[in-house]
Amino acid sequence: MNKGEDRLHYMDNLRAIVMLVGVFFHAALAYSSFFQDVWLSADTANSPVLDVVANFTHIFRMPLFFLIAGFFAALLVSRRGIGGLLKNRVKRVLLPLVIFLPLVTAGIIGPMLWAVHNVDNLSPFLRFIQSMMSSGEPQQSAPPSTIHLWFLYYLMFFYALVWILGQASLAPVKRFITNLSPPAALLLLPLCLVPGLFLGVVPYAAPEGFIPTLWAFGFFGLFFVYGYWLFDSMELVNACERYLWILLLASAGLFVIFYRALPAGFSFEYQNPPLLQRSILILCTAYISVFMSLACLVLARKWLDQRNAVMRYIADASYWIYIVHLPIVIAIQYWLLDQPGGWLYKFAVSSLTTMAICLLSYALLVRWSPIGWLLNGKRRPMWRG
Repeated sequence: MNKGEDRLHYMDNLRAIVMLVGVFFHAALAYSSFFQDVWLSADTANSPVLDVVANFTHIFRMPLFFLIAGFFAALLVSRRGIGGLLKNRVKRVLLPLVIFLPLVTAGIIGPMLWAVHNVDNLSPFLRFIQSMMSSGEPQQSAPPSTIHLWFLYYLMFFYALVWILGQASLAPVKRFITNLSPPAALLLLPLCLVPGLFLGVVPYAAPEGFIPTLWAFGFFGLFFVYGYWLFDSMELVNACERYLWILLLASAGLFVIFYRALPAGFSFEYQNPPLLQRSILILCTAYISVFMSLACLVLARKWLDQRNAVMRYIADASYWIYIVHLPIVIAIQYWLLDQPGGWLYKFAVSSLTTMAICLLSYALLVRWSPIGWLLNGKRRPMWRG
């Protein structure tokens, strides 16, 4: 890439889209029958359509985000050095995590307690909480969680990893990987993810605990490292323009196999399936996550690599939207539990209303405030050019 380029519009825009997809992903979980036993606001109005949407996007959405994060980490290192990267990420990632995690946690617990006492058609998980609260027995508190902000938590580990790996001589490994022919890279790179995936449950759940999990380093961490190396070598992405339809069709075919191998539903008591079924799920996850990440990079460079005022605004707002959206969408879905309507209506109401509230709050409360400066840096008002 041209390291003197001021902004990489397609990367900015793709990162924003990946973050915003998180709003619709979390809204979809309430109306997906696969997640009925574990999602706080799960509704009796659900559909296999959202099972497909939620499971397919779940495979590659966060891996793609970590790949993009690695790319931007390399960009910052090229401009400011390792010290500049760590200083910037402490301000833009660690500080927002410390500030917003307790606020988001309170924003989830408050509506949950309201729902337990006021909603008639409770989700299975809320019924479990209600029964525990009414049992009169001492309750064991749940372990602390990073909730959906776990990605910020792991990013800080990965940024530290950049410094650690910078002290090691990994040039031969990088050179070997980046010099692979496109067919060899598409065959071998997903296999690098398999050991990490075998260390966790499958399909994988978000690593929300404060104790880091090894599988997340072996999966998300490898995407971050590859994104970091991608900054200096975009040959594979360039080559994948010729393979775009193959990547998309292969991902669709592999997802059919993945979906047929899934258990009936996800639960907190979920046990890993038999080895053959588990191996199928892991291999499909590895290949789909790589193929779709590369396909998204190709599509973004083709369709999103331009300066656009609307997309720039959305890119600026996306960080705020992702941080605050979860308590909002869940609260809306609690109210919808007792309302008539099908899954499509409720999904549309909860996701679009959440987006509207987040965008409005960003415009009125965040963009020109210290919160906006914290998340995105200071900006000049448009009337000052």
